[in-house]
Amino acid sequence: MGRHKALPYVHRTFRGWHVRRTWVNTGEVSQLNRARIVSAAIDLIEREGADAVSMRRIAADLGVGVMSLYNHVPNKAALLDGVAEAVLSEIEFTDDPSAHWTDRVRAQARSFRQIAHHYPRSTMVVVSRQLQSSSGVIPVEYALSTMLSAGFDGREAVQLLRVFIAYIVGSLLREVGVTPTFAPVRPDVDVAAIDGGLFPVVASLAGELVKCDHDEEFEFGLEMLVQAMIVRRGARASTSEPPESGVIPSPGLS
Repeated sequence: MGRHKALPYVHRTFRGWHVRRTWVNTGEVSQLNRARIVSAAIDLIEREGADAVSMRRIAADLGVGVMSLYNHVPNKAALLDGVAEAVLSEIEFTDDPSAHWTDRVRAQARSFRQIAHHYPRSTMVVVSRQLQSSSGVIPVEYALSTMLSAGFDGREAVQLLRVFIAYIVGSLLREVGVTPTFAPVRPDVDVAAIDGGLFPVVASLAGELVKCDHDEEFEFGLEMLVQAMIVRRGARASTSEPPESGVIPSPGLS
């Protein structure tokens, strides 16, 4: 019986799009194609990291000759672009232009984080590529449209997009243990052993430092960013708009 493998099949529309990973029997898909090659690259990246990717290694994993890959993928750079496109194409969100812009920002950030959770190492490939395909441009289109509709100018919209990407990727790196942390996922760090005489503040907050709820911390940071956007927008807005429900108006907030 053939081995089963999840291969991505895309269905997308401009204002509402999604991707389903459909289980197919690879024993029945004997012909090599771009989707199989990209899927093999994603699997390899998640196991060993992007540095492990080479055309020769992918060919070996698929059990085919390396030259046969070039009929579908011209080079490694194109393969990594394909990885980024495949990962982005699995983002599932439908933008609602009638929703408050702050809710749209939150939803988009959570959607990107969700797919980053599924493919943490491949997400690093995503943020390192300059994509021009639909799957690469659509999330950017959504995000920038939201920023512009909120009243930010083009430069601010791009800067805000980059801030959110940096925050989400940084959060992901911490969650998967790439960055240093005092959280329990680092058993080699003994906060209780820190000299309270030299570091009184750290010692006094040791109980908090060993707590780690990634979801809660992500939401805390996300809300900080959204509130900062509200304040910045209010400081330059030329028209009045009632504040979002639950938001305490800041000086200059319209």
